[in-house]
Amino acid sequence: MNSDSLIPRGLRGVILGTAIALAGGASLTAWAVPEGAPARPAAHGGPHGGPGFGWGASPRQLERLLDSVKATDAQRSQIRQIAQAAAADLKAQREAGRDLREQQARLFTQPTVDAQAVEALRQQMVAQHDQASRRMSQALLDASRVLTVEQRVQLAERMKARHERMERHHRAPPPEPKG
Repeated sequence: MNSDSLIPRGLRGVILGTAIALAGGASLTAWAVPEGAPARPAAHGGPHGGPGFGWGASPRQLERLLDSVKATDAQRSQIRQIAQAAAADLKAQREAGRDLREQQARLFTQPTVDAQAVEALRQQMVAQHDQASRRMSQALLDASRVLTVEQRVQLAERMKARHERMERHHRAPPPEPKG
């Protein structure tokens, strides 16, 4: 008997959608790093600690990024404020996402899984992900008003090069076992 036949077709779609939303929600948790905490693994398209131009990165990483584009003291101050505000907002959103994942776990452990409740929760998770994405976009827009076009081009080139290095690293064969 095919194991898929144990789960009704409509519920499989809901479960798949929820899993996708969970994966997206889980990726958000990497975006908001508490101040002073070590950087987390890179998000798609971004440096260690978060997506985009380093939001959520450690203060040291952000300083290195600003050094690389020769940011002025005024630019540094403004970018730090933008990054700190975004990190605080994303931390709150990460906590909200954690609550949603806990609700999901409770739903899936019920004797009968309520497809409508799962769908409603999935929609909440998608909305939460969208809210975090909007916040990240706003931070990037705010930063774009602080940096010059040349600095933004430098950052984009730096991020592209980093992304290419990470892709090569992920495609490399695993090291041979020692022994």
